[in-house]
Amino acid sequence: MRTLIITRQRTAVGLFGGLMLLAAACFGSVHSDLFIEPSHQFVLGGGQRGAFMVVARNVGPTAVEALERPATGKLMSKAILKLGQQVTLRFASGSAAVLANPAATTAHLDLQITGDTDLSMSTEAKRP
Repeated sequence: MRTLIITRQRTAVGLFGGLMLLAAACFGSVHSDLFIEPSHQFVLGGGQRGAFMVVARNVGPTAVEALERPATGKLMSKAILKLGQQVTLRFASGSAAVLANPAATTAHLDLQITGDTDLSMSTEAKRP
């Protein structure tokens, strides 16, 4: 009889854990410890169905520019993050977040991404 109770408790815990994973997948939250090489930019998203939000904190020695690249492709500056600064950035569906490091040293950001987290990620040489 006791084994049956333990099994039921484990099943309940397993079911609860599965539901939590499903909720996390639907409502998405991603943490990233991001390093951007000198004269490069990190591109997050672009072409996704939903909007997303990025809370970015600059924990590195160099300033980083945050831009939005909508489907039209024209970059729009949203913020410049200096050492220790934190900003909340919202991006429309289909847009990409572009985090640019124009400096000669590696940039370091702490990111928390929510909303549509089914996002592509890439790095590229910084565009002028």
